[in-house]
Amino acid sequence: MTQRVALVLGSGGARGYAHIGVIEELEARGYDIACIAGCSMGAVVGGIYAAGKLKEYRDWTQSLDYLDVLRLLDVSFRLGAIRGEKVFGKIREIVGEINIEDLSIPFTAVATDLTNQQEIWFQEGCLHQAMRASAAIPSLFTPVIQGKRMLVDGGLINPLPIVPVVSSHCDLIIAVNLNSTNQQHYQLPVIDRPPALKSRFDLLMNSLGSRLPSFRRKQGEDDELLLQEVEPAQAPLNPWLQQAAPPKSESTDGHSAGATKSASGSRVADLSGPASLLELINQSFEVMQTSLAQYKIAGYPPDILINVPRRACRFFEFYKAPELIMLGRQIARDTLDRYEKEN
Repeated sequence: MTQRVALVLGSGGARGYAHIGVIEELEARGYDIACIAGCSMGAVVGGIYAAGKLKEYRDWTQSLDYLDVLRLLDVSFRLGAIRGEKVFGKIREIVGEINIEDLSIPFTAVATDLTNQQEIWFQEGCLHQAMRASAAIPSLFTPVIQGKRMLVDGGLINPLPIVPVVSSHCDLIIAVNLNSTNQQHYQLPVIDRPPALKSRFDLLMNSLGSRLPSFRRKQGEDDELLLQEVEPAQAPLNPWLQQAAPPKSESTDGHSAGATKSASGSRVADLSGPASLLELINQSFEVMQTSLAQYKIAGYPPDILINVPRRACRFFEFYKAPELIMLGRQIARDTLDRYEKEN
């Protein structure tokens, strides 16, 4: 008998790609995903799945290399480092115009209303706007203004939204936590990439973080930055303005000094210290999400909890879709094997 699943997809930046691998493993085992609640990247992946476009989204994300990701970064320097119009424009192109109530399965996207300091559930209305609001990661993506409300990432209040699916009457509640701290034996699969291009991406993210406080909108001016303010900032940010070269911090074995090796030889993201203001803010955000997720799990324990290690990658490494999808599927496979063996 096919078991109906209420799937909860948590927030965690780029680690949200692991949700794709989890969904693929559930489908491969014959589970029926009957409803979804998601936050941030969990809302994006969940919404795209509910719209029946996950394969197209997967193919697109796996095709992105460093330069492709760089081209999607429409730098803002206002209420977020990135406007997000290019990224979410592509998602809109993949999904099309559709309302949540018209999806094939019930879907909830969770966002945070900064104005009224409360959690917002999107269960009807424009799917694209719901995903965009839920994924407006503070400091990285600009907020969504809806009337008098300023909406940002739901992870500020509820990084693992289990409550919206409690009344779904499904056979199982399966939650995917992207902020686990007790899964050190899982490492991100290694896919070799050109180190020179990687250095350009890291330079961009570090530069974004270091320049965030330097720009302020002047009274009476348009939202766009003045050209004379942008040009000095773009020189170190634009990979086409410089000849690609390996990062100076590269170690003698050819690996970046920002990564360490596990006992098995796999590379692990070094999250011990932030390299920029942006990374400092995001690491602080992740610490908060980790704590909040534990409270949500304790309050409403899911039947199956799939834990993706927080150390798998940095919050904004959105160019690692292939590795993270593989990791998500591997962890889901192991977790479901244990559950099915015990039941």
